[in-house]
Amino acid sequence: MNHQGCGHPSHINRRTLIKAAAGAAWLTPVAELLARDEEAKSPAKRKTPAKAVIMLWLQGGPSQLETFDPHSGTKIAGGTTSIETSAKGVQLAAGLEQLADEMHDVALVRSVVSKEGDHERATYNVKTGYRPVPALRHPAIGAAICNKIDETLEIPRHVSILPGQWPARGGFLGDQYDAFKMGDPADPIPDVKSPVKSPRFKRRLGNLDVLEAEFARGRFARLDLSKTLHRASIEAAEAMMSADQLTAFNVKEEPKSVLDAFGDSRFGRGCLAALRLIDVGVRCVEITLNGWDTHADNHAEQGERIKVLDPAMAALIRELRKREMLDSTIVVCCGEFGRTPTINPFDGRDHWPHGFSVALFGGGIRGGAVVGATAPNPKLDKENPLRDVENPRDVADIHATILHQLGIDFEEELSSPIGRPMAISAGKIIEEIV
Repeated sequence: MNHQGCGHPSHINRRTLIKAAAGAAWLTPVAELLARDEEAKSPAKRKTPAKAVIMLWLQGGPSQLETFDPHSGTKIAGGTTSIETSAKGVQLAAGLEQLADEMHDVALVRSVVSKEGDHERATYNVKTGYRPVPALRHPAIGAAICNKIDETLEIPRHVSILPGQWPARGGFLGDQYDAFKMGDPADPIPDVKSPVKSPRFKRRLGNLDVLEAEFARGRFARLDLSKTLHRASIEAAEAMMSADQLTAFNVKEEPKSVLDAFGDSRFGRGCLAALRLIDVGVRCVEITLNGWDTHADNHAEQGERIKVLDPAMAALIRELRKREMLDSTIVVCCGEFGRTPTINPFDGRDHWPHGFSVALFGGGIRGGAVVGATAPNPKLDKENPLRDVENPRDVADIHATILHQLGIDFEEELSSPIGRPMAISAGKIIEEIV
């Protein structure tokens, strides 16, 4: 059936059919059977959904073998050793000793796969849940969350701390959902204090009306000025400058013992700031730890990054638990892909999207659970690289699971600017960890 030109979507999904059937008396038995089938396949929604997401973004592609999926004693380990954790039967790579003590609250998906081995494309894939396409820019998961959870906050609800080359964007939802970018939380937030006293500042804001009127002159016929978000951006910036929630960015308000626990690093302070921001109502915070692209000297370079990650990630778990925020906050730790099981001539590991690891905790995620596995002695079949991955899970499945724990219907279809219906996520819930 072709509905082109009539303003109706031509795509009908399974859920739409069930709802339609349930509304027809003569189809009630069929509707009930379909509904029972649907319910049996889907985990029950949590009574109290999680409220926010923190993403620990390991830019460059961390090695699963030196972090969450060690194969100690095998050739592919290349000398990496493993340690026991507080989760029975779950091992981590040496160097993650603090995190090991908290693993009873952490789930690992060791079999994440994608088809993207380029940094930019793979980053897009993991942050949005979709592979890049020329005609459409998908929203990052933080943008999708803010779009579906509608509330007012005087500071941005989507924040990127220490952003890399490709920070989270709003995609087709609009630039207003882009992440607010900031640097080291130890530094003051730039441009939130007026350089002049209040009366003069208010006069300057009033003068903006004159500039906007001049800008609009002669443009009304060909430009919808409301779509520039100029006025909305100014109003949001003005509200943020006087917002009480601004203090959440200031990690120096925390006791020295708490600051020290996260590690003396920009990333550690970013994790602490994320905790404070979530506490005042921010919905998604991304903190970037760069430097994982280890094509040479892999073990030493990964080791240096792990020294930063371990205290920060472990302290984040402990503080979320202490402040009774663990059940309402989902934390996901990952990069754009993993690293090869083989070591190259430069003692490095190259890009590997065929079985890498993602760690999740909080928000009802089942701690201590492990999903999937990678082979200790892979065949490295170029024609079928997934032959060495047990229970492979797509990147989109991570998104679907997170959104489900937030109480968001990830199968809901949004309309893209070209009128194409697009599900928030095309993944499936990873039932083993919820």
